[in-house]
Amino acid sequence: MEILREMVYQPIHWYNDLMINKRDKRVDGWLFMSGPLPTLSICLFYVILVKVIGPRYMKNRPPFDIRRLLVVYNFVQMIFSIWLCQYIYFSGWHQYYSLRCQPVDYSDDPLAKRMTFASWWYYMSKFTEFFDTIFFVMRKKFEHVSTLHVVHHGVMPMSVWFGVKFTPGGHSTFFGLLNSFVHIIMYFYYMMAALGPSWHKYLWWKKYLTSLQMVQFICIFVHAFQLLFIDCDYPKAFSWWIGGHAVLFFFLFTDFYKKAYTHKRNKSKMGHKNGLSKAFFNSIPCLQQFDVMEHHQDSDIKANGTTHAGKNGYPANGLIHRKSDSANGHSNGHLNGYANGHANGHCATMHNGHANGDLHGSRKDK
Repeated sequence: MEILREMVYQPIHWYNDLMINKRDKRVDGWLFMSGPLPTLSICLFYVILVKVIGPRYMKNRPPFDIRRLLVVYNFVQMIFSIWLCQYIYFSGWHQYYSLRCQPVDYSDDPLAKRMTFASWWYYMSKFTEFFDTIFFVMRKKFEHVSTLHVVHHGVMPMSVWFGVKFTPGGHSTFFGLLNSFVHIIMYFYYMMAALGPSWHKYLWWKKYLTSLQMVQFICIFVHAFQLLFIDCDYPKAFSWWIGGHAVLFFFLFTDFYKKAYTHKRNKSKMGHKNGLSKAFFNSIPCLQQFDVMEHHQDSDIKANGTTHAGKNGYPANGLIHRKSDSANGHSNGHLNGYANGHANGHCATMHNGHANGDLHGSRKDK
């Protein structure tokens, strides 16, 4: 009986000691900082909303046309990221912080309290990013609401909460600084893509945006893991946590880069037979910032079933499922910026792909 009582009370004692004795008292009374339950509840509700409630609600409804809302949303997120990045930078990193080792300043020094406030705002930004997924559900882009995407967004607020509760400042704020900077560029890119097809010609730099993401992850895990080899008055548990996240997403985006860019030309020469794997694309969290194909689909460049065929009635590119009599007729599907029909495959700049739909015309097969 004594052993059972000890098994029950020991975790409770450990929790109370953690939340009372090891907390940063400066954040007492701040929104959601009283304990982990509010943040955990919001994260769980987000998961249920985008994986269960949202899809069921949208099942028999047409997708919402929220293109203007997307432009405004991404613009606001970009401005928020600019403000957050400069706020973190001028709260310590521009002059006082060390890239080698930076302990947390728990004093009431104005600059230390400013960094604490910046950490809390970075935590709040993880909630605003929930709308990335919610807008996918509203537009019935369920293929982008993958389990990994939802887990990534759902876990981040809870992960950052611990940082704000116990270490709001110091070494780990480098992650927030760098991530906010990358988000400025990402949301700018996404805003341009949401403006419509006339802006897509300016999105040629998507490849370099992906590269920037990969460089970000390298910088973050190198900066975090260096504390494992030196003496620094900063919790090593947070180094493992932040560095582990960076390593995981570095390898995911490296795989994405190879499949999206390195092998793209080879796939093009082969007729882009199978396209890039949907399962792969949907496995990448935050992929909406990079998926130009998404915006081609949103631009609704429709031909009302009419194909713009190439010479002699043949479409410009792609394998065509057609009847024996075919020419410049109608195809079942949207152009979506492609030569004909629905394009199977995930290369936004490709003109090759499978065109699903029958072409009805006058020219016979040879």
